[in-house]
Amino acid sequence: MPQHLSIFAIGVATAALVACTNGGDATAQSSPETAASAEDVSFAIEEMGQFEEPWAMTFWGEDMLVTELGGRMWRIDGTGRHEVTGLPEVDYGGQGGLGDVVVGPDGEWIYFSYAEAGPDDTRGAVVARGRLVMGGDGRTAMTDIETIWRQEPKVTGRGHYSHRIAFSPNGDYLYIASGDRQKMEPAQDIGNTLGTIVRLDPDGNLVPNPLVGGGEATAQIWSYGHRNILGLAFDPEGRLWEVEHGPAGGDELNLVERGVNYGWPVVSNGDHYDGTEIPDHDTRPELPAPVITWTPVIAPGGMAFYTGEMFAGWQGDLLIAGLKAEALVRVEFDGESAREAARYPMENRLREVEIGPDGAIWVLEDQERPGGSGGRLLRLTPGA
Repeated sequence: MPQHLSIFAIGVATAALVACTNGGDATAQSSPETAASAEDVSFAIEEMGQFEEPWAMTFWGEDMLVTELGGRMWRIDGTGRHEVTGLPEVDYGGQGGLGDVVVGPDGEWIYFSYAEAGPDDTRGAVVARGRLVMGGDGRTAMTDIETIWRQEPKVTGRGHYSHRIAFSPNGDYLYIASGDRQKMEPAQDIGNTLGTIVRLDPDGNLVPNPLVGGGEATAQIWSYGHRNILGLAFDPEGRLWEVEHGPAGGDELNLVERGVNYGWPVVSNGDHYDGTEIPDHDTRPELPAPVITWTPVIAPGGMAFYTGEMFAGWQGDLLIAGLKAEALVRVEFDGESAREAARYPMENRLREVEIGPDGAIWVLEDQERPGGSGGRLLRLTPGA
Protein backbone atom coordinates (compact mmCIF):
# COMPACT_ATOMS: atom_id res chain seq x y z
CA MET A 1 0.00 0.00 0.00
CA PRO A 2 1.29 3.48 -0.80
CA GLN A 3 2.19 5.75 2.08
CA HIS A 4 1.42 9.39 1.33
CA LEU A 5 -0.33 12.40 2.77
CA SER A 6 -4.07 11.99 2.90
CA ILE A 7 -5.91 12.95 -0.30
CA PHE A 8 -8.28 14.99 1.85
CA ALA A 9 -5.59 17.62 2.31
CA ILE A 10 -5.73 18.86 -1.28
CA GLY A 11 -9.38 19.85 -1.49
CA VAL A 12 -10.68 23.38 -1.95
CA ALA A 13 -13.84 24.02 0.03
CA THR A 14 -16.81 25.61 -1.69
CA ALA A 15 -19.80 27.29 -0.12
CA ALA A 16 -22.43 25.23 -1.94
CA LEU A 17 -25.00 23.20 -0.03
CA VAL A 18 -27.27 20.63 -1.65
CA ALA A 19 -30.71 20.08 -0.15
CA CYS A 20 -32.75 16.89 -0.29
CA THR A 21 -35.78 16.68 -2.60
CA ASN A 22 -38.62 14.22 -2.97
CA GLY A 23 -37.79 10.82 -4.33
CA GLY A 24 -39.12 11.50 -7.84
CA ASP A 25 -40.24 8.98 -10.43
CA ALA A 26 -38.93 5.67 -9.12
CA THR A 27 -41.50 2.92 -8.81
CA ALA A 28 -41.08 -0.43 -7.08
CA GLN A 29 -42.00 -3.58 -8.94
CA SER A 30 -45.13 -4.09 -6.85
CA SER A 31 -46.34 -0.52 -6.55
CA PRO A 32 -46.98 2.46 -8.89
CA GLU A 33 -46.56 4.95 -6.06
CA THR A 34 -43.76 7.49 -6.24
CA ALA A 35 -40.98 7.27 -3.70
CA ALA A 36 -41.46 9.07 -0.43
CA SER A 37 -39.38 12.05 0.57
CA ALA A 38 -36.60 11.62 3.10
CA GLU A 39 -35.30 13.78 5.91
CA ASP A 40 -33.73 17.07 4.89
CA VAL A 41 -30.01 16.68 4.29
CA SER A 42 -27.44 19.18 3.13
CA PHE A 43 -23.87 18.64 1.96
CA ALA A 44 -20.74 20.65 2.42
CA ILE A 45 -18.95 20.31 -0.91
CA GLU A 46 -15.21 20.36 -1.52
CA GLU A 47 -13.84 20.46 -5.05
CA MET A 48 -10.89 18.07 -5.23
CA GLY A 49 -9.90 18.55 -8.88
CA GLN A 50 -11.16 18.68 -12.45
CA PHE A 51 -10.79 16.06 -15.17
CA GLU A 52 -11.54 15.58 -18.86
CA GLU A 53 -14.46 13.15 -19.25
CA PRO A 54 -13.81 11.29 -15.98
CA TRP A 55 -15.35 7.82 -15.86
CA ALA A 56 -14.37 5.98 -12.69
CA MET A 57 -12.45 6.25 -9.43
CA THR A 58 -11.31 4.04 -6.59
CA PHE A 59 -9.30 4.35 -3.40
CA TRP A 60 -5.86 2.74 -3.21
CA GLY A 61 -4.79 3.10 0.38
CA GLU A 62 -4.96 6.83 1.08
CA ASP A 63 -4.52 7.64 -2.61
CA MET A 64 -7.20 7.78 -5.28
CA LEU A 65 -7.14 6.57 -8.88
CA VAL A 66 -9.28 8.37 -11.47
CA THR A 67 -9.80 7.34 -15.10
CA GLU A 68 -10.60 9.60 -18.05
CA LEU A 69 -12.46 8.26 -21.06
CA GLY A 70 -9.76 9.50 -23.43
CA GLY A 71 -7.27 7.01 -22.02
CA ARG A 72 -5.54 8.65 -19.06
CA MET A 73 -5.45 7.48 -15.46
CA TRP A 74 -4.40 9.68 -12.55
CA ARG A 75 -3.11 8.89 -9.09
CA ILE A 76 -4.01 11.57 -6.57
CA ASP A 77 -2.23 11.98 -3.23
CA GLY A 78 -1.59 14.76 -0.76
CA THR A 79 0.87 16.42 -3.16
CA GLY A 80 -1.43 16.58 -6.17
CA ARG A 81 -2.17 14.47 -9.23
CA HIS A 82 0.24 12.20 -11.09
CA GLU A 83 -0.47 10.65 -14.49
CA VAL A 84 -0.18 6.87 -14.62
CA THR A 85 1.97 5.89 -17.61
CA GLY A 86 2.20 2.58 -19.43
CA LEU A 87 -1.52 2.03 -20.07
CA PRO A 88 -2.60 0.29 -23.29
CA GLU A 89 -4.06 2.23 -26.19
CA VAL A 90 -7.84 2.58 -25.97
CA ASP A 91 -10.43 2.97 -28.72
CA TYR A 92 -11.78 6.39 -27.81
CA GLY A 93 -15.08 7.57 -29.22
CA GLY A 94 -18.76 7.53 -28.39
CA GLN A 95 -19.09 5.68 -25.09
CA GLY A 96 -15.75 3.94 -25.60
CA GLY A 97 -12.38 4.58 -24.02
CA LEU A 98 -10.83 3.94 -20.61
CA GLY A 99 -13.47 2.77 -18.16
CA ASP A 100 -13.60 1.27 -14.69
CA VAL A 101 -10.76 0.92 -12.17
CA VAL A 102 -10.85 -1.35 -9.11
CA VAL A 103 -8.22 -2.53 -6.63
CA GLY A 104 -7.96 -6.31 -6.52
CA PRO A 105 -8.54 -8.37 -3.37
CA ASP A 106 -4.82 -8.59 -2.59
CA GLY A 107 -4.37 -4.81 -2.81
CA GLU A 108 -1.53 -5.30 -5.29
CA TRP A 109 -3.22 -5.73 -8.66
CA ILE A 110 -5.14 -2.82 -10.19
CA TYR A 111 -7.95 -3.97 -12.50
CA PHE A 112 -9.19 -1.64 -15.25
CA SER A 113 -11.45 -1.82 -18.30
CA TYR A 114 -11.31 -0.17 -21.68
CA ALA A 115 -12.59 -0.34 -25.27
CA GLU A 116 -10.28 -2.15 -27.70
CA ALA A 117 -10.30 -1.90 -31.49
CA GLY A 118 -10.71 -5.04 -33.59
CA PRO A 119 -10.72 -5.86 -37.30
CA ASP A 120 -13.14 -4.35 -39.82
CA ASP A 121 -14.18 -1.37 -37.69
CA THR A 122 -15.22 -3.52 -34.72
CA ARG A 123 -14.61 -2.97 -31.02
CA GLY A 124 -15.08 -4.68 -27.69
CA ALA A 125 -14.53 -4.23 -23.98
CA VAL A 126 -11.42 -5.53 -22.27
CA VAL A 127 -10.54 -6.02 -18.60
CA ALA A 128 -6.84 -6.02 -17.73
CA ARG A 129 -4.77 -5.75 -14.58
CA GLY A 130 -1.37 -4.37 -13.68
CA ARG A 131 0.79 -3.20 -10.80
CA LEU A 132 1.51 0.42 -9.94
CA VAL A 133 5.15 1.37 -9.50
CA MET A 134 6.06 4.82 -8.17
CA GLY A 135 9.29 6.69 -8.71
CA GLY A 136 10.55 10.07 -7.62
CA ASP A 137 8.48 13.25 -7.92
CA GLY A 138 5.25 11.24 -7.90
CA ARG A 139 5.99 9.38 -11.15
CA THR A 140 3.63 6.42 -11.46
CA ALA A 141 3.68 3.60 -14.00
CA MET A 142 1.39 0.64 -14.66
CA THR A 143 3.55 -2.44 -15.14
CA ASP A 144 3.09 -6.21 -15.59
CA ILE A 145 -0.14 -5.64 -17.50
CA GLU A 146 -2.16 -8.79 -18.19
CA THR A 147 -5.40 -9.12 -20.14
CA ILE A 148 -7.99 -10.85 -17.94
CA TRP A 149 -11.06 -10.87 -20.21
CA ARG A 150 -12.30 -9.80 -23.64
CA GLN A 151 -15.90 -9.16 -24.62
CA GLU A 152 -16.89 -11.50 -27.45
CA PRO A 153 -17.70 -10.99 -30.17
CA LYS A 154 -16.29 -7.61 -31.17
CA VAL A 155 -18.95 -5.69 -33.09
CA THR A 156 -19.40 -2.36 -34.85
CA GLY A 157 -20.50 0.77 -33.00
CA ARG A 158 -19.26 2.62 -29.94
CA GLY A 159 -21.98 2.16 -27.37
CA HIS A 160 -23.04 0.01 -24.38
CA TYR A 161 -19.71 -1.46 -23.36
CA SER A 162 -20.77 -1.42 -19.68
CA HIS A 163 -17.46 -3.00 -18.47
CA ARG A 164 -18.02 -2.31 -14.76
CA ILE A 165 -15.97 -4.49 -12.40
CA ALA A 166 -16.79 -5.89 -8.95
CA PHE A 167 -15.19 -8.49 -6.70
CA SER A 168 -17.16 -10.79 -4.43
CA PRO A 169 -16.78 -9.88 -0.74
CA ASN A 170 -14.51 -12.90 -0.13
CA GLY A 171 -12.33 -11.95 -3.10
CA ASP A 172 -12.77 -15.33 -4.80
CA TYR A 173 -14.71 -14.13 -7.84
CA LEU A 174 -14.43 -11.33 -10.39
CA TYR A 175 -17.72 -10.07 -11.88
CA ILE A 176 -17.74 -8.04 -15.10
CA ALA A 177 -20.72 -6.26 -16.64
CA SER A 178 -20.82 -6.76 -20.41
CA GLY A 179 -23.25 -4.51 -22.27
CA ASP A 180 -25.35 -5.49 -25.28
CA ARG A 181 -23.32 -3.10 -27.48
CA GLN A 182 -26.63 -1.69 -28.81
CA LYS A 183 -27.24 -4.95 -30.72
CA MET A 184 -30.13 -6.09 -28.47
CA GLU A 185 -30.79 -9.69 -29.58
CA PRO A 186 -27.38 -11.09 -28.54
CA ALA A 187 -28.40 -10.41 -24.92
CA GLN A 188 -30.68 -13.47 -25.24
CA ASP A 189 -27.97 -15.64 -26.83
CA ILE A 190 -25.88 -17.42 -24.20
CA GLY A 191 -23.35 -18.37 -26.87
CA ASN A 192 -21.74 -14.92 -26.55
CA THR A 193 -21.05 -12.53 -23.66
CA LEU A 194 -22.95 -9.47 -24.92
CA GLY A 195 -25.68 -8.37 -22.51
CA THR A 196 -24.37 -10.47 -19.63
CA ILE A 197 -22.62 -10.43 -16.29
CA VAL A 198 -19.66 -12.79 -16.39
CA ARG A 199 -17.99 -14.45 -13.39
CA LEU A 200 -14.34 -15.53 -13.37
CA ASP A 201 -11.62 -15.98 -10.80
CA PRO A 202 -9.29 -13.00 -10.16
CA ASP A 203 -6.80 -14.42 -12.70
CA GLY A 204 -9.45 -14.53 -15.42
CA ASN A 205 -9.95 -18.30 -15.35
CA LEU A 206 -13.28 -20.07 -15.70
CA VAL A 207 -15.11 -21.04 -12.52
CA PRO A 208 -18.22 -23.21 -11.96
CA ASN A 209 -21.04 -21.10 -13.39
CA PRO A 210 -24.73 -21.97 -13.90
CA LEU A 211 -24.88 -22.31 -17.71
CA VAL A 212 -23.27 -25.21 -19.53
CA GLY A 213 -23.09 -26.77 -22.98
CA GLY A 214 -22.45 -23.66 -25.05
CA GLY A 215 -18.69 -23.35 -25.09
CA GLU A 216 -16.34 -20.98 -23.29
CA ALA A 217 -18.56 -17.91 -23.67
CA THR A 218 -21.49 -19.70 -22.04
CA ALA A 219 -19.24 -20.97 -19.26
CA GLN A 220 -18.40 -17.38 -18.31
CA ILE A 221 -22.00 -16.22 -17.84
CA TRP A 222 -23.52 -15.60 -14.41
CA SER A 223 -26.66 -13.79 -15.68
CA TYR A 224 -27.92 -12.51 -19.03
CA GLY A 225 -30.66 -10.45 -20.70
CA HIS A 226 -29.03 -7.14 -19.69
CA ARG A 227 -28.86 -3.92 -21.71
CA ASN A 228 -26.25 -1.42 -20.50
CA ILE A 229 -25.07 -1.92 -16.92
CA LEU A 230 -23.25 1.09 -15.48
CA GLY A 231 -23.46 0.27 -11.78
CA LEU A 232 -22.37 -3.04 -10.22
CA ALA A 233 -21.83 -3.56 -6.49
CA PHE A 234 -22.26 -5.96 -3.57
CA ASP A 235 -24.40 -4.88 -0.64
CA PRO A 236 -23.34 -5.35 3.02
CA GLU A 237 -25.16 -8.71 3.06
CA GLY A 238 -23.05 -10.00 0.16
CA ARG A 239 -25.73 -9.76 -2.53
CA LEU A 240 -24.86 -8.49 -6.02
CA TRP A 241 -26.92 -5.63 -7.47
CA GLU A 242 -26.77 -3.87 -10.82
CA VAL A 243 -28.32 -0.73 -12.30
CA GLU A 244 -28.75 -0.43 -16.04
CA HIS A 245 -30.06 1.95 -18.66
CA GLY A 246 -33.41 1.21 -20.22
CA PRO A 247 -34.28 2.49 -23.71
CA ALA A 248 -36.85 5.33 -23.74
CA GLY A 249 -37.83 4.81 -20.11
CA GLY A 250 -37.36 1.79 -17.91
CA ASP A 251 -34.01 2.19 -16.18
CA GLU A 252 -33.62 -0.82 -13.87
CA LEU A 253 -32.24 -1.83 -10.48
CA ASN A 254 -31.88 -5.61 -10.28
CA LEU A 255 -30.78 -8.10 -7.66
CA VAL A 256 -28.43 -10.32 -9.67
CA GLU A 257 -29.00 -14.01 -9.13
CA ARG A 258 -27.38 -17.16 -10.47
CA GLY A 259 -28.30 -18.03 -14.07
CA VAL A 260 -31.23 -15.61 -14.33
CA ASN A 261 -32.43 -14.11 -17.62
CA TYR A 262 -33.40 -10.47 -16.98
CA GLY A 263 -35.34 -10.19 -20.21
CA TRP A 264 -33.75 -7.60 -22.48
CA PRO A 265 -34.84 -7.02 -25.25
CA VAL A 266 -37.85 -9.34 -24.92
CA VAL A 267 -39.31 -7.22 -22.10
CA SER A 268 -38.65 -3.74 -20.72
CA ASN A 269 -40.64 -1.12 -18.86
CA GLY A 270 -39.45 1.34 -21.50
CA ASP A 271 -40.02 1.49 -25.25
CA HIS A 272 -37.73 1.75 -28.27
CA TYR A 273 -36.54 5.25 -29.16
CA ASP A 274 -38.68 5.24 -32.32
CA GLY A 275 -41.77 4.76 -30.19
CA THR A 276 -42.19 1.05 -30.87
CA GLU A 277 -43.59 -0.58 -27.76
CA ILE A 278 -41.75 -3.31 -25.86
CA PRO A 279 -43.82 -5.71 -23.72
CA ASP A 280 -43.59 -4.83 -20.02
CA HIS A 281 -42.05 -7.22 -17.53
CA ASP A 282 -45.44 -8.24 -16.17
CA THR A 283 -46.26 -9.90 -19.51
CA ARG A 284 -43.49 -12.46 -18.94
CA PRO A 285 -43.57 -13.50 -15.28
CA GLU A 286 -40.83 -16.09 -15.85
CA LEU A 287 -38.42 -13.18 -16.50
CA PRO A 288 -37.87 -11.43 -13.14
CA ALA A 289 -39.05 -7.84 -13.03
CA PRO A 290 -36.69 -5.14 -11.73
CA VAL A 291 -36.78 -4.25 -8.06
CA ILE A 292 -37.07 -0.59 -9.14
CA THR A 293 -37.71 0.95 -12.55
CA TRP A 294 -37.43 4.63 -13.46
CA THR A 295 -39.55 6.44 -16.05
CA PRO A 296 -38.53 9.17 -16.82
CA VAL A 297 -35.03 7.75 -16.66
CA ILE A 298 -32.28 8.76 -14.27
CA ALA A 299 -29.62 7.44 -16.71
CA PRO A 300 -27.54 5.85 -13.94
CA GLY A 301 -23.77 5.99 -13.72
CA GLY A 302 -21.78 4.18 -11.03
CA MET A 303 -23.17 3.20 -7.64
CA ALA A 304 -21.94 2.38 -4.16
CA PHE A 305 -23.48 1.06 -0.94
CA TYR A 306 -23.02 3.38 2.00
CA THR A 307 -21.14 1.76 4.89
CA GLY A 308 -19.69 4.84 6.62
CA GLU A 309 -20.61 6.75 9.77
CA MET A 310 -20.78 10.37 8.57
CA PHE A 311 -24.41 10.15 7.39
CA ALA A 312 -26.37 8.68 10.28
CA GLY A 313 -29.02 6.20 9.27
CA TRP A 314 -27.71 5.62 5.74
CA GLN A 315 -25.80 2.39 6.41
CA GLY A 316 -26.74 -0.14 3.74
CA ASP A 317 -28.41 2.44 1.49
CA LEU A 318 -27.45 2.54 -2.18
CA LEU A 319 -26.15 5.75 -3.75
CA ILE A 320 -26.46 6.03 -7.54
CA ALA A 321 -24.81 8.67 -9.71
CA GLY A 322 -27.51 10.15 -11.96
CA LEU A 323 -26.48 11.34 -15.42
CA LYS A 324 -29.82 12.47 -16.81
CA ALA A 325 -31.11 13.15 -13.29
CA GLU A 326 -28.10 15.37 -12.51
CA ALA A 327 -28.46 14.14 -8.96
CA LEU A 328 -27.25 11.69 -6.37
CA VAL A 329 -30.05 9.13 -5.97
CA ARG A 330 -30.43 7.31 -2.63
CA VAL A 331 -32.22 3.95 -2.41
CA GLU A 332 -33.40 2.25 0.78
CA PHE A 333 -33.91 -1.51 1.14
CA ASP A 334 -36.27 -3.79 3.00
CA GLY A 335 -35.07 -7.33 2.35
CA GLU A 336 -35.17 -7.81 -1.41
CA SER A 337 -37.50 -4.86 -2.01
CA ALA A 338 -36.28 -1.31 -2.44
CA ARG A 339 -37.51 2.24 -2.91
CA GLU A 340 -35.99 5.49 -4.00
CA ALA A 341 -35.79 7.55 -0.82
CA ALA A 342 -34.36 10.83 -2.10
CA ARG A 343 -32.58 12.73 -4.82
CA TYR A 344 -29.92 15.31 -4.12
CA PRO A 345 -29.58 17.74 -7.05
CA MET A 346 -25.99 18.41 -8.08
CA GLU A 347 -26.59 20.72 -11.08
CA ASN A 348 -24.53 18.54 -13.40
CA ARG A 349 -24.40 14.99 -14.75
CA LEU A 350 -22.84 12.56 -12.28
CA ARG A 351 -20.77 9.68 -13.62
CA GLU A 352 -19.45 7.94 -10.51
CA VAL A 353 -19.85 7.71 -6.73
CA GLU A 354 -17.54 6.14 -4.13
CA ILE A 355 -17.43 6.06 -0.34
CA GLY A 356 -14.22 7.34 1.22
CA PRO A 357 -12.38 5.59 4.07
CA ASP A 358 -13.72 8.18 6.52
CA GLY A 359 -17.32 7.89 5.32
CA ALA A 360 -17.32 10.95 3.05
CA ILE A 361 -19.13 10.59 -0.27
CA TRP A 362 -17.11 11.25 -3.42
CA VAL A 363 -18.70 11.97 -6.81
CA LEU A 364 -17.33 12.56 -10.30
CA GLU A 365 -19.12 14.86 -12.68
CA ASP A 366 -19.47 13.49 -16.19
CA GLN A 367 -18.45 16.69 -17.95
CA GLU A 368 -17.46 20.26 -17.35
CA ARG A 369 -19.91 22.85 -16.18
CA PRO A 370 -20.46 25.97 -18.32
CA GLY A 371 -17.33 28.06 -18.06
CA GLY A 372 -15.40 25.26 -16.36
CA SER A 373 -12.38 23.31 -17.48
CA GLY A 374 -13.47 19.78 -16.69
CA GLY A 375 -15.71 17.42 -14.76
CA ARG A 376 -15.16 17.99 -11.07
CA LEU A 377 -14.23 15.51 -8.38
CA LEU A 378 -16.28 16.45 -5.32
CA ARG A 379 -16.13 15.33 -1.69
CA LEU A 380 -19.44 15.52 0.18
CA THR A 381 -19.71 15.72 3.94
CA PRO A 382 -22.65 16.66 6.18
CA GLY A 383 -23.54 20.35 5.92
CA ALA A 384 -24.26 22.74 8.73
